[in-house]
Amino acid sequence: MYGLNPHRVRSFFWCTAPSLPQGLASISFLFFKPSRGSEELSMYSSPNSGVNGTSNGSDSKKQKVEEAPPSRVLHIRKLPNEASETEVIALGLPFGKVTNILTLKGKNQAFLEMGTEEAAITMVNYYSTVTPHVRNVPVFIQYSNHKELKTDAGNQRTQAVLQAVSAVQSGGSPSSDVQEALAAASSPVLRIIIDNMFYPVTLDVLQQIFSKFGTVMKIITFTKNNQFQALLQFSDPVNAQQAKLALDGQNIYNSCCTLRIDFSKLVNLNVKYNNDKSRDYTRPELPAGDGQPSMDPSMAYSKDSNSLLGKIPGAMNPLSAAAAAAAAAGRVALGGQAGSSGVLLASNLNEEMVTPQSLFTLFGVYGDVQRVKILYNKKDSALIQMSDGNQAQLAMSHLNGQKMYGKIIRVTLSKHQTVALPRDGLDDQGLTKDFGNSPLHRFKKPGSKNFQNIFPPSATLHLSNIPQDVSEDDLRLLFTNGGGAVKAFKFFQDHKMALLQMTTVEEAIQTLMDLHNYNMGGSQHLRVSFSKSTI
Repeated sequence: MYGLNPHRVRSFFWCTAPSLPQGLASISFLFFKPSRGSEELSMYSSPNSGVNGTSNGSDSKKQKVEEAPPSRVLHIRKLPNEASETEVIALGLPFGKVTNILTLKGKNQAFLEMGTEEAAITMVNYYSTVTPHVRNVPVFIQYSNHKELKTDAGNQRTQAVLQAVSAVQSGGSPSSDVQEALAAASSPVLRIIIDNMFYPVTLDVLQQIFSKFGTVMKIITFTKNNQFQALLQFSDPVNAQQAKLALDGQNIYNSCCTLRIDFSKLVNLNVKYNNDKSRDYTRPELPAGDGQPSMDPSMAYSKDSNSLLGKIPGAMNPLSAAAAAAAAAGRVALGGQAGSSGVLLASNLNEEMVTPQSLFTLFGVYGDVQRVKILYNKKDSALIQMSDGNQAQLAMSHLNGQKMYGKIIRVTLSKHQTVALPRDGLDDQGLTKDFGNSPLHRFKKPGSKNFQNIFPPSATLHLSNIPQDVSEDDLRLLFTNGGGAVKAFKFFQDHKMALLQMTTVEEAIQTLMDLHNYNMGGSQHLRVSFSKSTI
């Protein structure tokens, strides 16, 4: 029986959770129905209390919560109805060994017992700065008054699986029967979607994060439905199971680059090229293909699968609570780009059509452009200075290889530290422009929602700030004046925003450059950005 007051418990029963993800489907958990006087629930049942025990209710409730001393047993509240025990366990996995769990399904609550009080303290401290989520729902974590969850012999199966999870987490091997359970109905291949990708996520970033859980054999990255995605193959399905358990829903960087992970129906990936889009770590001899940079031999598979961890400052080391806390402190620069100037070189431009203003508008989707210079002696090339190196990386990852004014443009990092303005009195024919004080910067306001709506170029555009008297026909006509064709259109409910789909991505890029900040009459200017949605 658990270490709870038996006089406060009216009824209890054993239940098998049939809906657990792969490998944990046959675990038995104890559910109980506490009386109204239950000590634990009476302390924590305020519906408005926050992560740190703050409350919008009485000060007495707030004081009780704050007085709860540190304990290796944690109380988790406001879980979604469909949350599984596995997802609750996943909250604790990055911080140490999870030794027990007790769920209160009817109360949307759970108790999680960590292996040490230090691990529990680290977990509470971390989640006090970064709100934990289960199935995209914020949950609240506090210390419990209980010092341990005592288990009788009937719950040994739960303990066996929890110990197996911790063993895999620590680099050990679970027993054969538990390993078989963990691997059941799972694939060694994970499908990964990156949401809110404010900073670029490269193939190497994924390798460093996921290799903590086992040997990463192959990775393929691609864009689908206007989202960056990847297929990643482990050498063992158990490694894939544990990686999904610990990483699904986590952020690679603070408040952005959220991992959404599912099992793929594939059991093996066929990688033809080793480059920045795909890689087979077991076959370093594969060609780069299509002019892509070839694979560094040092990146090939080795038994030391963790050797690359730490080379990207701030990248999530999933089992290091210290790294998690450091990542929560703020956004960090990508490895190799810390302190970089943020100047890009765009080449193969259509010199008859391109202007500093059009480049400012397009590159401004991914950061605040400070200066643009079209090269005097090579007018199909331009230097674009972003606010920092991270914005330059983001713009480069999304715009390199896109088609603009009929030509496929190339975007690379420049050796220049800044874009120089022309000397006073020198006429450079309008090829250089300073946008440092432009009111059109999308990201100058801290915490702006624009940070969460950065997507690759797509045929579908998001329109906002639409006047009430502007109709669908008005907008269709406006967006076809440049020579493109509107394929589909959809107003949002308030008619202040809409989705508009052009025939091609190239047409969408051109209309965005032409019509972002278009004066719709009065003081209202149209706002245009790329959308991840389709109509």
